[in-house]
Amino acid sequence: MRTRLHRIIVGASVASALLGTLTMGTADAATPPFGRSSVLHLDLRAGQMPENIVLDRHGSVVVTFAGARQVARVTAAGRTEVLATLPAPADATAKTPLLGFPLTTGLARQGHTFYVLYATGTEAETGVWSFTEGREPRKFADLPADGLPNGLVMDPATGSLYITESAKGAVYTVPTRGPAAGRATLFSDSETLAPAGFFGVNGAKIRNGDLYVSNTDKGTVSRTPLRGPRAGTFTTFADGLIGIDDFEFTGKGDEFLASLVTENTVVLADGTGARRVVLTRADGLSNPTSVAIRGTEVYVPSAAYTTQSDPNLLMAHLARH
Repeated sequence: MRTRLHRIIVGASVASALLGTLTMGTADAATPPFGRSSVLHLDLRAGQMPENIVLDRHGSVVVTFAGARQVARVTAAGRTEVLATLPAPADATAKTPLLGFPLTTGLARQGHTFYVLYATGTEAETGVWSFTEGREPRKFADLPADGLPNGLVMDPATGSLYITESAKGAVYTVPTRGPAAGRATLFSDSETLAPAGFFGVNGAKIRNGDLYVSNTDKGTVSRTPLRGPRAGTFTTFADGLIGIDDFEFTGKGDEFLASLVTENTVVLADGTGARRVVLTRADGLSNPTSVAIRGTEVYVPSAAYTTQSDPNLLMAHLARH
């Protein structure tokens, strides 16, 4: 399998140029830098630190701006439109676990309804919030204030949300319909999810009836079948991905793209142990947090948490033959 990666300029007119050919292998060494990528630059001072991303209509995407407590649309023309702002914590002295500041994290979409995670270190605000465009966000489900709700995914078969909690290492589930709608329950607190010094379970995806989750400290992607109210055993799907934040399957077998937030890289990997660095800081990455794929278009938000420089949204084109 051969994969070609093209850069796409974000703007009213979209241009791309073939920059290289990648061949999947087991080596950890980065593919030589392709040169500087074109990116949509955001405003760190305004808290525009893109954490999570979902696809939207008309070629746009929707992201969470962690530091601004916002959910915003980024149009195909590179414009940003704020869709919702979460309220500031009533307790201004509260500290969010691990990061210390109130932030919006995971994001999921069902039709015109958005679900967003909000972490503040307070019981009043920490949890799942929801809104439809043009309406004020409301709290949908409570989550433990002493945790850091981070990754969010919806099961298309049931409408239930699955939420990763990175501070202690757990996954919660919240139904969006039925008599238990809006009520969070613990799905798993397996040791697989626990941190190994700092950040535990992080990103989450559902594929072929399985829940896949990443663990930042352990550098793993693990999976468990979705067969009931509690998780079964988590098995390791991929490892050697230290610093992994979120990930997305490309649609080509078990192949996925993973953002390594501490390494300022994006890697192309699969369940066999194959992996290849395909994007680096030289391409514009600045603590990449997540990945979204629409056809052959790839979107990579960078939140600049530790670099404190140039939060941005990078676009690329992934073509296979």
